[in-house]
Amino acid sequence: MKLFMDTAAIEDIRTAARWGVLDGVTTNPTLFAKVGGSYDDVLREICGLTPGPVSAEVVAADVEGMLDEGRHFAALAPNIVVKVPMSEEGLEAIARLRAEGIRTNCTLVFSANQGLLAAKAGASLLSPFVGRLDDINEDGMAVVRELVAIVDGYGLDAEVLAASIRSPRHVTQAALAGAHIATVPLAVLRQMVHHPLTDSGIAAFRRDWEAAQAPR
Repeated sequence: MKLFMDTAAIEDIRTAARWGVLDGVTTNPTLFAKVGGSYDDVLREICGLTPGPVSAEVVAADVEGMLDEGRHFAALAPNIVVKVPMSEEGLEAIARLRAEGIRTNCTLVFSANQGLLAAKAGASLLSPFVGRLDDINEDGMAVVRELVAIVDGYGLDAEVLAASIRSPRHVTQAALAGAHIATVPLAVLRQMVHHPLTDSGIAAFRRDWEAAQAPR
């Protein structure tokens, strides 16, 4: 399973890249608002940090507006993927961008039916929001499992990207569900690295080594 960073923070992305675990990046208007500046400049810098897909989200609500924004983003770097929300207008924009050779990520997917429609329209990535479904007492990971079964079963040209990941357990569940990608914030990635037994084991080894080196 590929791991994307869900952020627009350059230093967080650099950290994951140094660890050798960065396969791509997803951004959205909310994440960008935390960073500020020029969205184009941020996207260009992110695209220089990873050769993998970098999702840039449109904010227009109409088809033509989505197309204009999508074309603009796609021209910034070859690894840009245009993020389009699931809607009637979004499906049309996805289909038309696909016809122009522009890859898309259908976001705000909350059901397998929505994901199926997005894949049929030509989306390269399908982003079910696991955490937000869990928040309303629905099983977010069930949508991931269903979408993976549909995509793989019918050989659809799309990948399932588990989004709205809230914990390391979500990442494990996404991998077991067959998700092709999970996108995570740095906080979750750090939680995946650490375990209390690992941390205490490292500290114990260091203490024992230092004790063995002490003059007798």
